[in-house]
Amino acid sequence: MAYNPDNRRARKEQPLGDVIEKLMKAYRLDDKMKEFDLNDAWPELMGKAIAYRTKSLKIKNKKLHLKIDSSVMREELHAGKQVIIERVNQFMKKEVINDVWFS
Repeated sequence: MAYNPDNRRARKEQPLGDVIEKLMKAYRLDDKMKEFDLNDAWPELMGKAIAYRTKSLKIKNKKLHLKIDSSVMREELHAGKQVIIERVNQFMKKEVINDVWFS
């Protein structure tokens, strides 16, 4: 019997972006890439003072985990966390987070 590549799997052409997105999700790298993008944009989104006080920023299970080194600023941000959620999701052009946790 001769080799026929069509018998192995149905060939479906897909845009490269879709394939990369599927790979990122399969290897759970999509949140990491979002974190990199958000880290880069954080000073622009929130201002230099907040960016300076932000010691770490992570996205896990649609929650943005922020480590802020100022208790006063942490309390102020906690009061306005809906603004943070809106800015981040607007920047990402889709819902990436639905809550913010501070430490």
